[in-house]
Amino acid sequence: MGSIRRIKTKRRTRDLDQVKADLKSPKHLSQHQNAKASEDLPALGAFYCIECAKYFSDSHNLNEHRRGKIHKRRVRMLKEEAHTQQLAEAAVGLGVDNGRAHRNTEAMEDV
Repeated sequence: MGSIRRIKTKRRTRDLDQVKADLKSPKHLSQHQNAKASEDLPALGAFYCIECAKYFSDSHNLNEHRRGKIHKRRVRMLKEEAHTQQLAEAAVGLGVDNGRAHRNTEAMEDV
């Protein structure tokens, strides 16, 4: 069981919120790239896909990756709006008026 966990974490990429921060500010991306030693990266870190947070050995592999299904899915997910607590509460009916407050004030005025 331990080897399965090790494999899952070995290929783990950056989460969507981290990649969105990379796309918004180049400073955030440069901090992430400077955290890794360039000698350990494929092609010394020259070919990098920002959306997928992956390094490639040459430009051909990077271009093939960009035409692939995994990259296109990731780009589509990055374009979607992130879920917020307000959206979650609205989905279950919390924080939404639904006209109840208006009816309660009318009932109080009649008394």
